[in-house]
Amino acid sequence: MEPYQAPAGLSVGHIHLKVSDLARSEAFYRDVLGLVVTHRYGMQAVFLSAGGYHHHVGLNTWMSRGGQSPAAGTTGLYHAAFLYPTRADLARAVKQVLACGVVLEGAADHGVSHAVYFRDLDDNGIELYWDLPREEWPVDAQGGPEMVTEHLDLIGLLAEAR
Repeated sequence: MEPYQAPAGLSVGHIHLKVSDLARSEAFYRDVLGLVVTHRYGMQAVFLSAGGYHHHVGLNTWMSRGGQSPAAGTTGLYHAAFLYPTRADLARAVKQVLACGVVLEGAADHGVSHAVYFRDLDDNGIELYWDLPREEWPVDAQGGPEMVTEHLDLIGLLAEAR
């Protein structure tokens, strides 16, 4: 069998999360992240998006209503990452997250991107990030992007929120 390589235009279209309380999670993704409800599936699922897309986030309680978050040391989703088109857009989103009382777990300059990390109400990891222009990415010895984890000037980032 010949090796398969996904096309360069591939993107992740959406995430679908099992949550314990649909109304609570809907409020978080709507009010904190600013996503808009596009569709409901009864009292068991809701779909949210930005910019009129059918959905970027699906939330459901089909197998998780009233459930507990996975214990530390178990497998599952590490985090869902939301890519912002500009650094100013990222700054506005982070400002909103902080204004809603969400505690950040971290903020990093990865050389190729600037990112902040926190958790939703079901303990799912969330990353909000902005990619630097590709021509600014550091390159490793093989010519690929060389990612690092350095301090991100969060105060400087927030100063760009208009």
